[in-house]
Amino acid sequence: MTAWNDFNDAEQQPSFDLIPKGTLARVRMTLKPGGFDDPAQGWTGGYATQSFETGSVYLAAEFVVLEGEYARRKLWSNIGLHSPKGPAWGQMGRSFVRAILNSARNVHPQDNGPQAAAARRIQGFHELDGIEFLARIDIEKDGRGDLKNVIKSAVEPDHPDYARLMGAAAEEPRHRSTRRAGGGHPAPCDAASRTRNAPPCRASRPGRSERRASEVLGLPTTGARLRPLGPSASGGRRPALSDRLGVLLAALPGGVSRALRQLAAGAGRTHAIDGGRDDRSV
Repeated sequence: MTAWNDFNDAEQQPSFDLIPKGTLARVRMTLKPGGFDDPAQGWTGGYATQSFETGSVYLAAEFVVLEGEYARRKLWSNIGLHSPKGPAWGQMGRSFVRAILNSARNVHPQDNGPQAAAARRIQGFHELDGIEFLARIDIEKDGRGDLKNVIKSAVEPDHPDYARLMGAAAEEPRHRSTRRAGGGHPAPCDAASRTRNAPPCRASRPGRSERRASEVLGLPTTGARLRPLGPSASGGRRPALSDRLGVLLAALPGGVSRALRQLAAGAGRTHAIDGGRDDRSV
């Protein structure tokens, strides 16, 4: 084991030479929370930062190069949201975010169709935290006059090198449809069917058999909470537990295990012994 005071076998320190101006690289952006919220502007979640000196509001972004010669190099830039001096800085920030979404979600900048418009909308800044896109790296001076790398622009799908540098992300369908090819209800929003940069999708609605089974069991057919309901819509008493389980088993696709059928039969015997008491534990 190397002695703590012997540094001969330590790795050489990494080079901090500037990345050449104009380099294109795939990056991941993360936002450093600044704790400033303004619900009237839609700035929630604590992602925005307000400068104590100027009063300007911005997103403090960190970018990590994902691959290539400069992999794992980090860069920092601010994305303007508001400036007391006027709207110019905020408009620059909006243009940058628009280009990031186009790059991440493979949307052509000149595409103004409804699906492209939906891909450029976000529900909150959390959708930008962790987004991956193709960036153009620039150089500028910091507050001390030293040169540093920054990212101020995203490379969009109309760039000739976009497909080559984005790889698999550029080969995905430009707009993911939420409907099946043959029509019907939207496809389910499972994690396996979505990518990191894909816009939000809608959850599918239950089918007729699923709704029927839920009604028989006395469960709501919409919403996230499952709780027993009152009398059925027809005005009578809810069916006994054994009847409800029987209809549920019939509605399930494919084969049902013997254990489930025995459970239904056992519930029927309990129901008979109890004199037809309505079991509301389901």
